[in-house]
Amino acid sequence: MILEQLIHECTKNNTKAQEQLYHLLAPKLFAVCLKYSRSYEEAQDNLQEGILLVFEKISQFKNIGSFEGWAKRVVINYILQQYRNQKVFEIISEKIPDTDEVEIEDENVSIEFLTQIIQSLPDRYRLVFNLYVMDDYSHKEIAEMLGINIGTSKSNLARAKAILKDKIESNSNYSIKKTK
Repeated sequence: MILEQLIHECTKNNTKAQEQLYHLLAPKLFAVCLKYSRSYEEAQDNLQEGILLVFEKISQFKNIGSFEGWAKRVVINYILQQYRNQKVFEIISEKIPDTDEVEIEDENVSIEFLTQIIQSLPDRYRLVFNLYVMDDYSHKEIAEMLGINIGTSKSNLARAKAILKDKIESNSNYSIKKTK
């Protein structure tokens, strides 16, 4: 079945179409869930709930842009709502730490290591880091999505980078080059 037909059938709650669409989307959406979740298990839960929400809202997709991009936004917004409900975005000092940009000189840094240290960031830092660095949202968009101000978004990003830099530097297998 072509994607447009799958989407149409899913709006009618056709379980076979939903299953096919699930298998089509799940790997990519799980990668998104891993970025925004604290653990592998939480990512699995977020994927399941996010996919259910995609099916629930599928009639809202207006064929503008890619369906995959729309589904990704639905899942990200679902995960962010979970964090907003947990009040992880308390107001903190907005003084942005002075940090150097980090470039990892070793091309062989494992994805598992990077995923692990990103997942270990405090929620507010991990979410802003992923939204800004991995998904190219602006600080203005992040502030609106998370219900924080732009300065807090910038501060959280700087803190996330500082923490990641420290964790990478403390792992003696990788060399770091500082840039300005």
